[in-house]
Amino acid sequence: MKEVLKNYSGIIFLLIGITVGSILGIVAPQIVDYIKPLGDIFLNLLFVSVVPLVFFAVSNSISSLEQQSKFGKIIFAMIFTFLLFILVAAIFTIGMVYLFPVSSISGSSEIISEATKEENWGDRIVSFFTVGEFTEVFSRKNMLALLIFAFLTGFAARKSGENGKPFRIFIASGYEVMKELLLMIMKIAPIGLGAYFAYQVATLGPQLFGFYAKPLGLYYISGIIYFFVFFSLYAFIADRKNGIKNFWKNAVFPTLTALSTCSSFATMPTNLVAASKIGTPSSIANLIIPIGTTLHKNGSSMSSIIKIYVAFQIIGRDFFEPPNLLLALGITVFVSIVAGGIPNGGYIGEMLMISVYQLPQEAVPAVIIIGTLVDPLATVLNAVGDIVAAMFVNRFVKV
Repeated sequence: MKEVLKNYSGIIFLLIGITVGSILGIVAPQIVDYIKPLGDIFLNLLFVSVVPLVFFAVSNSISSLEQQSKFGKIIFAMIFTFLLFILVAAIFTIGMVYLFPVSSISGSSEIISEATKEENWGDRIVSFFTVGEFTEVFSRKNMLALLIFAFLTGFAARKSGENGKPFRIFIASGYEVMKELLLMIMKIAPIGLGAYFAYQVATLGPQLFGFYAKPLGLYYISGIIYFFVFFSLYAFIADRKNGIKNFWKNAVFPTLTALSTCSSFATMPTNLVAASKIGTPSSIANLIIPIGTTLHKNGSSMSSIIKIYVAFQIIGRDFFEPPNLLLALGITVFVSIVAGGIPNGGYIGEMLMISVYQLPQEAVPAVIIIGTLVDPLATVLNAVGDIVAAMFVNRFVKV
């Protein structure tokens, strides 16, 4: 019993913190503003630590791969896995909205508008992949640029041979230090996540019973089915019955972290720990999970389809016309790549969807409200999906 309590103490304390926070959010919402800073402090510590962890984890994973052929196989398997999972999630959601259609709804009377910079598409593409100053690379607002920089740094460290050995040692040491720092920060997770969860319950809870209940219910039902059925299927393909057992045994903590923070970045440290316990080699997990945090998003894929479908219902267009479905799949893949792993990071994708389909102004509030309210489950699917993706890649690339 002592061993069981020791192994599950982190989860138990986290559940206690979330439960207390939820109760406070329901019965005493007036004090939420006073305890929310505790959650913000915890998240800020996580974000500050995750950025260097991404750099060291990705660059170390690439620089430590000795065989060129093995490196190529991992990258190819990763791209194939990410695209497969994203498209399966999107097609599954299309099937769900076809079988269980949502009646037409009207847009919110509240107009949500934000000032945006006037940029052409060339400037936007450049800003997605690169930054103009070295210091800007190490910002969580530029995670795709950071991933590319870490990828190229690791590759350069591999190519430098003996002269680059001290730098490769530095990268490996930096990864170990940042991993330990994050484990230290996670000790205060029950307090930080409890405070943050109290804020979520107090602010978002009443809206869940509002005007968008049916599409939200469809998303949550579809997402839960996908979470248990498809993740189990992927784990089974990865390692048969042992894969299912090991995945669900170690997926609890990352799931609770994702649910509480609505942040893939905040969940990444627990994902790395879970992958290690499952037995996924670090050379794979430390590459797939950090990159997957930005580029692999099952939940965003599903929410993108739901939002496009609801927008079409608002304006009275047929979502199931073949051209609209094909365009939806293309948008979904792109949204799943560019949506940041931070709370409400899907706004970029929502604005992209409105722009590509040339939807009217009244569709904007609907997709933003739905995007906000599905964020907790979407984050769970996004973040925890990286663990099973690493298992899946390991099945075909043995390191």
